Amino acid sequence: MKNAIRILVGFVVLILLMVLTGTIYTVPMKEQVIITQFGKPIGKPVTDAGLHLKMPFVQKINRFEKRVLEWDGRIAEMPTLDKLYILVDTFARWRIKDPLEFFRRLKDERSAQSRLDDILGSETRNAVAKHDLIEIIRTTKDRKPYSSGEVSEILGKEVRFDPVTDGRALIERQILEKAKPKLASFGIELLDVRFKRVNYNPTVERDIFVRMISERQQIAERFRSEGFGEAARILGDKERDMLRIESEAYRKVQQILGESDAKATKIYADAYGKDDGAKEFYEFTKTLEAYESILDSGTTVVLSTDSELFHLLKGETKKKPAAEAAE
Repeated sequence: MKNAIRILVGFVVLILLMVLTGTIYTVPMKEQVIITQFGKPIGKPVTDAGLHLKMPFVQKINRFEKRVLEWDGRIAEMPTLDKLYILVDTFARWRIKDPLEFFRRLKDERSAQSRLDDILGSETRNAVAKHDLIEIIRTTKDRKPYSSGEVSEILGKEVRFDPVTDGRALIERQILEKAKPKLASFGIELLDVRFKRVNYNPTVERDIFVRMISERQQIAERFRSEGFGEAARILGDKERDMLRIESEAYRKVQQILGESDAKATKIYADAYGKDDGAKEFYEFTKTLEAYESILDSGTTVVLSTDSELFHLLKGETKKKPAAEAAE
């Protein structure tokens, strides 16, 4: 009898514990709860943290995140308005704003991620197709790109850039504004959409790299040619200055030599007119100078015995001075 009472008490305690645990539940601060009865939601969402009550066995709790969630899109190839194929990688931030509608339409986060893939992927593709590549890769921050004139001057040929009217930040806002109302019907609040990475298609990327290399080679060749031209100009200026300096120096040398010869001639003339001995010495020195300019070790001269150039060797004095004969 006592054993039966103990079993009965234990059974009652177990039933009470099951009822108690099925009645009381907790809601953390990071979660929100939907109560369902036979699979259908009843009442309002429970968003306040703490202990709450429900009917045991009949009602079931469904927990959803209250925090901001992440959506990481797949890399997809998309065409731009200027017919360039690029690889776009996007990400977004979202949260469950209306858990009741979220539960009715999507049930769980996995279905929500799939819906985000469809809507955000479609809106991203539409936005990329409506803009040129320069609009997608250029931001609207403080970066100042080269102007068409600066690039044309560097490359040495005419280059025209289309003006950037929107920029990547505005395109991201356009995607956000287009996708936000579509996701709101699922109880989702879309907070932000961003381009994580934008790459060229591999085939286009190779062509771009080849063109970039070619343009930079053109810039390098232009700089080299300008350097060679500047070097030639400097060398030309140096040669011209050297010739000018040498010509001025030669003119000064000839002027000094002429002045010295004039002074020497004047001295010789003065001495020649004043003294017969000086006159004979002058004739002698000029004759020796004439010999030095006419005769050398390889010269053979045939003269008559009465040659005026040879009168000094013969010890005779002629009427015509040797200097005049030499001239």
